[in-house]
Amino acid sequence: MPPTDLSLQIQLHPFPDGDAVASALAQAVADDLRTALTLRGHASVALSGGTTPRRFLQALSKQPLDWANVTVTLVDERWVPDDHDRSNARLVSEHLLQHEAAAARFVPLYRPTTTPDDALADVAAALPATLDVAVLGMGGDGHTASFFPGGDRLADAMDPVTTATVLPMRAPGAGEPRITLTLPVLRDAGQLYLHIEGGEKRQVLQQALSGHGPGAQYPMHQVLQALRAPLQVYLTA
Repeated sequence: MPPTDLSLQIQLHPFPDGDAVASALAQAVADDLRTALTLRGHASVALSGGTTPRRFLQALSKQPLDWANVTVTLVDERWVPDDHDRSNARLVSEHLLQHEAAAARFVPLYRPTTTPDDALADVAAALPATLDVAVLGMGGDGHTASFFPGGDRLADAMDPVTTATVLPMRAPGAGEPRITLTLPVLRDAGQLYLHIEGGEKRQVLQQALSGHGPGAQYPMHQVLQALRAPLQVYLTA
């Protein structure tokens, strides 16, 4: 796909500040979940970790939903226990699974095994069959999910026809070993969002869209190439 075509792969939703982004994204995700609940009686969402999502998760927790019929899981996870300060599960527990949202069913990706490789089958079996919503983040190195530059399983995880749903990942920029949903699982979510804040992240996204210079090597560039529907990007203006 020519680099210029990738501009068609996103729809930008700019907001004046982080609070406004968090509120708007929470409303959009909640609306998607309500639609799924109406159609099937249950809904599923995969969420990202890091520092950016905290206000969004707090806003989502206050949305009126039939939370008891919502399954919440993660886009990726560091291989650390759920009470570790770098755990995405801990982030979701502390900032989303509160208020009425405490009734949601949470499916963590971490298991108490030495490596993520040892838990792949168990994690895959516990995941929802499909995702109604997935919310991505993005790092300054152009990674999203645990699709890190230099990752040992990057090609496998980003293979658009892989049948694997989760894979381990180790990379220089990842810190701990990780486990991640694969590209087809994220690509085929009913609605796919990207939540970013700040000028640096906007620049990284522009580089990924252009496919020029360092942007050509960003995993986000490859994600954009693989999408079948526009990525909904919620960001600060």
